[in-house]
Amino acid sequence: MNESEKVNTRTAVIPDDFEAIKKLWFDYLVWGNDKMHELYGVHPHNPKETVEQDIQQIDKFQPPYGQLILAIYEGKVCGLGSLKRINPEIGEIKRMFVDPASRRIGAGRAILNRLLLEARKVGYKKIRLDSPKFMEAAHALYRRFGFRDIDAYPEMEIPAAFKDYLLFMELDLTHDTT
Repeated sequence: MNESEKVNTRTAVIPDDFEAIKKLWFDYLVWGNDKMHELYGVHPHNPKETVEQDIQQIDKFQPPYGQLILAIYEGKVCGLGSLKRINPEIGEIKRMFVDPASRRIGAGRAILNRLLLEARKVGYKKIRLDSPKFMEAAHALYRRFGFRDIDAYPEMEIPAAFKDYLLFMELDLTHDTT
């Protein structure tokens, strides 16, 4: 059995998984902010405030139109990813993150597989995402799944001032074979 076969995914249970979700979201935003500052001299988020806002609005990541998926490895939550609705035909992946100590074991692939499965169940025809340009490993993963680069989309949550530091991608689920 290879490492990725040991990674399981499950739907987050609210409120039971709040602490794991908050920790991973916070770690993701701090890491991203620090890297954005180091590379571009900007801080796009206040991580603590952003996590609190996301927790207050967690329903957007819940069925029937959203999903919050956790990756589990060796009994511990090691990553997460979320899906939310842009409109009846388009979903968006947000806050996909694997703890650095658990990278290279297939957790990102497992989360993305599960998010795309859930997106198909909802009936989305397209999935979009935004990702900082420095996240090259994530971009490679998305491209392996068939995502293509697109222009910034109007529904992005990122302030316009930061869009030049991001890559925008889309997967057409109507032609997807993954």
